[in-house]
Amino acid sequence: MNKWLRISLVVLGCISTAALLIFVGIQSRATTIHLEEIDISIHSDGESAFLTEIELKERLLREELIYEGQKVENLKIDSIENYISSMNEVKEVKAFTGIDGELHIQVELRQPIARIFNKFGESFYLDSEGYTMQPSELHTARVVVVNGNIPDRINSENVAALINNDSLKSIRKLDDIYRITTYVCKDTLLRAQIAQVFLNQEGDFVLTPQVGGQTIIFGTAHSDEEVENKFKKLKTFYQEAIPYEGWNTYSEISLKYENQIVCKKKS
Repeated sequence: MNKWLRISLVVLGCISTAALLIFVGIQSRATTIHLEEIDISIHSDGESAFLTEIELKERLLREELIYEGQKVENLKIDSIENYISSMNEVKEVKAFTGIDGELHIQVELRQPIARIFNKFGESFYLDSEGYTMQPSELHTARVVVVNGNIPDRINSENVAALINNDSLKSIRKLDDIYRITTYVCKDTLLRAQIAQVFLNQEGDFVLTPQVGGQTIIFGTAHSDEEVENKFKKLKTFYQEAIPYEGWNTYSEISLKYENQIVCKKKS
């Protein structure tokens, strides 16, 4: 056999053996998952995240959905996704494995916009899409506090269901609360100024500001248009009257009546 041909065959054999060993090594590594190889990504639009990567990994460990030395083939991706989806603070989740054997988990959290204390002594959050959320023992959100004569509970229908059901709208207040707090959250001035929303026995929402000490009688909040018009009146009052009258001139500002603001001066 030609000398160069023999050398070529030997080199080719060595390369093939090395490639096979590398492939076997990768396959062997990919069959076992290590906890440090779990890639968890958590996204939240708001300032407050109700779940961290460490907390999620600990929950998965407690449920034995992941464990040290677990083979990739034993991962139950559907069970992992279903378990995370059932968490009150989770909006969306996607779990999958990469070609390197890593487990990837991508989570989007709900964004709380109000902390509600109802007339039954219960507390829960309302999120940016109108769903209720259980409070967390580990995390709190800096949001508007809403309390008073509120009949809605943690397991009440979401805002979308209330808006489309006239019989529920007459006995629930969650959709009205959602309109008010959503508007406040989206406005820089109001977000800094409005500290609390109270629902009194007459069915009027009453706002407590951070500055000024006035009682702001907001009234009802039956539509987006009504809420927008009332807050526009309040902002106009802040921008045009307060600079001349001062923050401590009035004890009450009423927005209840259409196209007017009724103020009561401090005695």
